[in-house]
Amino acid sequence: MTSRGIYVSPTEFVSFAETRQRSSLSEQIATRDRSMDMSFGFILPNPDPILKRQGKDISVYRDMRSRASVGGPIRRRKAAVKALEWRVERGKASARVTRLCSDVLATYDMDTLLNEITDAVLFGYQPLELMWGPFNGAMAPLQVIGKPQEWFFFDNAAQLRFRSRQQPLQGEELEPRKFLLARQEASYANPYGFPDLSMCFWADTFMRGGLKFWVTFTEKYGTPWLVGKQPRGTPGPEVNALLDKLEAMIQDAVAAIPDDSSIDILEAGDKGASADLYERLLMYCRSEINIALLGQNQSTEANSNRASATAGLEVANTIRDGDAKLAAAAMNQLLRWITDLHDGEQAPAPTFELFEEEDVNVTQAERDETLTRAGVNFQPQYWKRVYKLQEGDIADKPEVITSPFSASLPGPAVEFAERVPAPGITAREAAAAGAPVISSWLRDLRSLVHAHTDAQELQEALLDAYSELPTEDLTELMALAFELAHLQGRDQAAQESVRG
Repeated sequence: MTSRGIYVSPTEFVSFAETRQRSSLSEQIATRDRSMDMSFGFILPNPDPILKRQGKDISVYRDMRSRASVGGPIRRRKAAVKALEWRVERGKASARVTRLCSDVLATYDMDTLLNEITDAVLFGYQPLELMWGPFNGAMAPLQVIGKPQEWFFFDNAAQLRFRSRQQPLQGEELEPRKFLLARQEASYANPYGFPDLSMCFWADTFMRGGLKFWVTFTEKYGTPWLVGKQPRGTPGPEVNALLDKLEAMIQDAVAAIPDDSSIDILEAGDKGASADLYERLLMYCRSEINIALLGQNQSTEANSNRASATAGLEVANTIRDGDAKLAAAAMNQLLRWITDLHDGEQAPAPTFELFEEEDVNVTQAERDETLTRAGVNFQPQYWKRVYKLQEGDIADKPEVITSPFSASLPGPAVEFAERVPAPGITAREAAAAGAPVISSWLRDLRSLVHAHTDAQELQEALLDAYSELPTEDLTELMALAFELAHLQGRDQAAQESVRG
């Protein structure tokens, strides 16, 4: 039996069966459109079991934050992320885009931004709208604004859509690079992400119910009972009048009754065991909320010891690191879009990092100081690795200037003492002594201008060579370099004109 197919070249034959097999391997088979689950339509509902059973939207979780048992752990969890330091790592990205990203992020209220991004761990997802505009001659997101989750939903293709008044059912398609989307544990089955507040719903509900019954129990058994006694056959209006007086007596402790009536005060029996049941229920619910939001309850319970509390803090730090990675992923998407607009979609982008500032090892610092005084010269790479320094933190050693009158100048009396200008040095002599340094600066700048004829290449070279300069000084340096290039171009054109 011959195989059916086609020759794609004089020596290569491809059968139709093999083609069908290859196409099936490269395509998705199990999709929502082909699934037996008939609940899938254009709008993909939130599969959160709490919201489905209650028939409510995600706003039910937002109401839980107003209670101290839930809002306290949330505040602690967010504060742990906002306490971290942040930086923009260049990596293989261009110096121009890296500086642009750093300058843009420096204008943000980072505490507010991190607070809004980390709402994704509470509600599962958090849309953030970008407001683009001109920034230092480039397009950049000037604002990042968190928007309510209830305004958005996911369609059958797991794409975020805005539920507007004009399109309340179908929603509006969002423009590219307009909305950031932070999500926690999002998947194909659940693009809405997993909300941590869903683990607190029932504990919070039972805690509120238990507290209500506990307050009622306290009012019932915590106040002495007043029993009024009247002769048998007393008319009903008189009995009701005595009841009103007893009710007022509970508030004012004063009452006027007939001389043939009496009032007895009865204390409630031992109800401590019943009251303890309510307290144990409330403590259990609070413990469940702390475990859901902080991963542990050892750092919040009064009966924990030092060892258990320390272990609990390690778990809390692990959750903090997870929240920090979620926030960094959203910020890296923002930096990716900035890079796409200015360097292209294939260009490497800088990265956003959240890190904890480590304390300097005092013992090692004293040892390094002793070795340095003994004559050991450490390389800049050593200082950057051990003390977590960044590019530009370590200044190059200044060039030593020798002049005929330098030998007669008195040296500093103590090392690191402030140098006092020596008498007898005129401004002309000082200018002559500093001339070699100025000349070396101009020589380096002139070599960069000669080496790059394209303005864009010259700008990149200046950013790479002088990236440690402040933005204002770097702007002035670029203006000087471009003016130098302009003058050299005019001089070259004049010389060519003279030579005919």
